Amino acid sequence: MEEVKSVNFIEEIINNDLLEGKTSEIITRFPPEPNGYLHIGHAKSLCINFGIKEKYNGKCNLRYDDTNPSKEDIEYVNSIKEDIKWLGFEWDQELYASDYFDQMYDYAVSLIKKGLAYVCDYSAEQIAATRGDLHTPGQESPSRNRSIEENLKLFEEMKEGKYADGEKVLRAKIDMASPNMNMRDPVIYRILRATHERTGDKWCIYPMYDFAHPLEDAIEGITHSICTLEFEDHRPLYDWVKINCGFTTGYPRQIEFARLGMKRTIMSKRYLKKLVDTGVVSGWSDPRMPTLSGMKERGYPPQAIRAFCEAIGVSKANSEVDVAYLEHFVRDYLNINANRVMVVKDPIKLTILNAEDEEYEIENNPNAEEKTTRKVTFSKNLYIDRDDFAVVPPPKYKRLTVGGTVRLKGSYIIEYVSHVCDEEGKVVEVMCNYIPKTISGQENANMKVKGVIQWVNAKDCVDLVINDYDYLLLDGEGDFDKRITPNSHIVYNNAKGEACLKDAKPYDRFQFMRIGYYSAVKDYGNGKYEFNEITGLKDSYGK
Repeated sequence: MEEVKSVNFIEEIINNDLLEGKTSEIITRFPPEPNGYLHIGHAKSLCINFGIKEKYNGKCNLRYDDTNPSKEDIEYVNSIKEDIKWLGFEWDQELYASDYFDQMYDYAVSLIKKGLAYVCDYSAEQIAATRGDLHTPGQESPSRNRSIEENLKLFEEMKEGKYADGEKVLRAKIDMASPNMNMRDPVIYRILRATHERTGDKWCIYPMYDFAHPLEDAIEGITHSICTLEFEDHRPLYDWVKINCGFTTGYPRQIEFARLGMKRTIMSKRYLKKLVDTGVVSGWSDPRMPTLSGMKERGYPPQAIRAFCEAIGVSKANSEVDVAYLEHFVRDYLNINANRVMVVKDPIKLTILNAEDEEYEIENNPNAEEKTTRKVTFSKNLYIDRDDFAVVPPPKYKRLTVGGTVRLKGSYIIEYVSHVCDEEGKVVEVMCNYIPKTISGQENANMKVKGVIQWVNAKDCVDLVINDYDYLLLDGEGDFDKRITPNSHIVYNNAKGEACLKDAKPYDRFQFMRIGYYSAVKDYGNGKYEFNEITGLKDSYGK
């Protein structure tokens, strides 16, 4: 294989392993627990594992860590597959920890026979209380010196369901005085009566993650088991399980990297589930959620997410990334790939007294590689946004005012004539005249005006619903419940858009000129014309 130029410490390790002939094929895996939806933090791991597969022409397995059936659900299994495909990755094998339950049980029995595991009568609280701390060795359980024969009998009885949940556990027999707390006789099997999605009620004992994970990797022939930094202290246990269960080739090799942290972004499935369960959001795919399915509904391009993950890189040091950095990549992609359209979120009538029906060609996207145009109609009856007219303008106001002029985007310069208010004094209509020959390319086009505003033709515009979003979390630190942003979802039910939006398809993305980037909802069309805000126009990253 041609050597791949390394860009991070993980690839340096892989390159050295290939150079030294330790392996000829690189195999990684992505091992999510199906107890929730994937979020932006998982995207980093996905990009690392599947990125290695692509760079080294290797393999990457999708393996579900389904060892805790009390928290797992087929809904999560299916969502994980959809999210990985959406990001553009393909796995080589779809596997489950439960594929190996019989083998894991046999490996546990082999450890008992070697005198390396024992059945313990301690409760979880007793185990925690006797584990010791960094300065004090742990206390050995009275069960630690049971005979091999008794341990085999008790473990078989655990499997047969003769004991209550939590009544007994199987522990590895390692070193209660180890400076590494994870090596102080960790629990490797527990009793758990819960129907499993794939194995039903066959098992009432399930392996713990630290026992199951190295065995899964070893059985599948994983060469490099890449995980987040909190598992660094678990690596000695990973290697202990692997070696004492008979896998002595040196592989799989665990490598740890720093997980992704982002400001104002929830990176915990437990807290995300709490938002769903308490009704703060509409579900795991709510566009405000940092789940990959939420980002899809929001309109985030998967290409931008992958570019972001590549840019933040791989390191051994934990750090926190500004969420504006992710939005920077989203905006960069959309700036080139999203067509521009005109939309007014809070419309008021604009009557052009001297107008006649016309039609123009307007450029769709000045930054696109392939330049295209669309037809826009103009008539006497238009809509503009309420914010674009002021009877008493604030300082530095550059839109339409009493006695003022403004340019309609892609059309004429107009000048104020009068306006009409309702009984409450709210402006409901503005009357103007257009100034002839002020369209781009005409003789009066260079007339100076302070501002340009968007508009739509009342004759053929489409009625829209627009969803605007704020971050779910307020900036700063503190109690999670007190940091939930109030009113993080604002709905505009009376928006108006260009006629071309009737032909948009689900998930089509647009720049609403002077407003922001928006995506058509997944069930867009057939009379439902609704858009979700993706991100604003202004890039705050680096400021």
